Amino acid sequence: MSEKFYVTTPIYYVNDRPHIGHAYTTVLADVLARTHRSLSDRTFFLTGTDEHGQKVQQAAEKRGVAPLDHCDETVVRFQELWQRLGITNDYFIRTTEANHKAVVSRIMQELYDRDEIYKADYTGWYCVGCERFFTEKDLVDGKCPDCGREVNAITESNYFFRMSKYQDWLIDYIQTHPDFILPSFRANETLGFLKKPLGDLCISRPKSRLAWGIELPFDKDYVCYVWFDALINYISGVGYGSDEEKFNSWWPASCHLIGKDILTTHSVYWPTMLKAMGLPMPKTIFAHGWWLSGNSKMSKSLGNVVNPMDMIDRAGVDAFRYFLLAEMSPGNDANFSEDGFIARYNSDLANDLGNLLSRVSKLTIRATGGEIPAPGELNADDEELANAVNSAVVTMSECLQSYKLDQGINAAMNAVRAGNRYLEKCAPWSLAKNGETARLHTVLHNAADALCRIAVLLAPVMPEKMAELLAVLGADKAGISGIASLEKLKSVAGLTMKEATPLFPRIVVEEENGTPEKNSGKKAVKPEKTAKAEKVEEAVNVVSIDEFFKTKLKTAKVLAAEKVEGADKLLKLQIEVGSETRQLVAGVAQFYTPQEITGKTIVIVSNLKPAKIRGIESQGMLLAAKNGSNLKLVTVDGEMPSGVDIG
Repeated sequence: MSEKFYVTTPIYYVNDRPHIGHAYTTVLADVLARTHRSLSDRTFFLTGTDEHGQKVQQAAEKRGVAPLDHCDETVVRFQELWQRLGITNDYFIRTTEANHKAVVSRIMQELYDRDEIYKADYTGWYCVGCERFFTEKDLVDGKCPDCGREVNAITESNYFFRMSKYQDWLIDYIQTHPDFILPSFRANETLGFLKKPLGDLCISRPKSRLAWGIELPFDKDYVCYVWFDALINYISGVGYGSDEEKFNSWWPASCHLIGKDILTTHSVYWPTMLKAMGLPMPKTIFAHGWWLSGNSKMSKSLGNVVNPMDMIDRAGVDAFRYFLLAEMSPGNDANFSEDGFIARYNSDLANDLGNLLSRVSKLTIRATGGEIPAPGELNADDEELANAVNSAVVTMSECLQSYKLDQGINAAMNAVRAGNRYLEKCAPWSLAKNGETARLHTVLHNAADALCRIAVLLAPVMPEKMAELLAVLGADKAGISGIASLEKLKSVAGLTMKEATPLFPRIVVEEENGTPEKNSGKKAVKPEKTAKAEKVEEAVNVVSIDEFFKTKLKTAKVLAAEKVEGADKLLKLQIEVGSETRQLVAGVAQFYTPQEITGKTIVIVSNLKPAKIRGIESQGMLLAAKNGSNLKLVTVDGEMPSGVDIG
């Protein structure tokens, strides 16, 4: 029997315009769903829109239309983009649907009847933008701690869910279920939040202030709090309260994909709600990072939001999907720039993958008329290529389980580069010229086989382009499209290759001399570093010998890493030192990617005074060994907790 995989995105606020953050979460969910389907797993993928609340009511009033009409007109922005991006959701839920509203009403009545919901007077600070109440101590400079907007003091009677009674249970559950909140440092954030007394959750709004919502079944003067309503979509969307057999076949969810800004609602509100309902917990809540422009989160107020449609028009749907998944390490933030997009597109897709396909296609057609030949005796070069491809298959499988799709993609691209190196070393053009037909056939077979397997690995990421690649190989005629079908493939020998047209035409930006070239009206010029900046980067992690003998060395675990904007050599690390979390800036970006360094247990100097590097505070220094152009971190051999003294 196949495994079950149920994945969800957050339901997106219908008033928003879809941006790169929405696209990333949805594409990530789509890639996971496509991959599980290719493994023949039973798969259900849910996404949708959140359509109640004060902002919707106000927007509708401003336009002079009914709230539902406003939602009907704005929801299409998401539906059209998901269709354009090739999103294969099984259901698109809207919280204005009759079935969802009935389920929310039923749950509220059942909890009220069991005294899980009660009425009380409440005074607090309310943020209209976030539609949340905050206490005085929650505010930052008198403003909303989440969005920074002004808040309003409100005193009113409301209904409350007894969330506080589940605080101890939730702490224990998180501590005993390491896969419940991922990455693990997000679980630590939630546990940190739960160190303070947990209040009860206000789950109503009086109609006198907000009429657009699901009416409370036990009090017609109130509507349901938008977050309480929205979270229930994860169960109403798979049949809870309407189709018991369907619900039991899909719940609990395998993975809730969310952005880190809604961690508390999903890791505190939702589990306590489920516990009160007597339902099992989702297996994993995975909180990914933000897309940044420079060092700022993308937001409409800052005017730095990237419209996915613009990038799709520029380079195509699959290239955009590839960039999103390859560029962001889930859990960490990622920077978006047009130059970065073009550089990765040209390097990975146009040069590496496109070049490999073009060479194999042309050489095979020239040598055999297109039929992929059977291999002869294998040598060390052949085995090296096979090992690179097999490693990519294993890594992708492991990364699928840990949601580190960027590392799986990187392994697949390493196999692509291995394929290009293989052709350079084996020089099939020389083999053909010298009449070494048996060896030529072996090389062409192995290169085509590697391409076939790589295309299947990358098909969930770039479904249209990899289908084209498999068609060039003739693999589509053999029924090869997914991982499950690939396992049945004995050999690509006998398949007929077609001539390949460029899968990813190179994007050429305007040259520095001002000559306009293809696909760009924009000049991509790498900023020069000042001498001062170079010296700052060289000085990172350097101390005198006298200072060194006063140092305290400790083990530290790297929780997250990201590049420092405008600094080629710097990484900003979030590290765990015992029970403490610190930030550290290290000059190792030329030797380690953020993905490679994350998760390592390193050795740091723990008692240095904090220093500012490129305006970023660094609380410590890591140790590394450097020999010429080679640098290696000082790491711990085997399992060792963080915060341990190095004697």
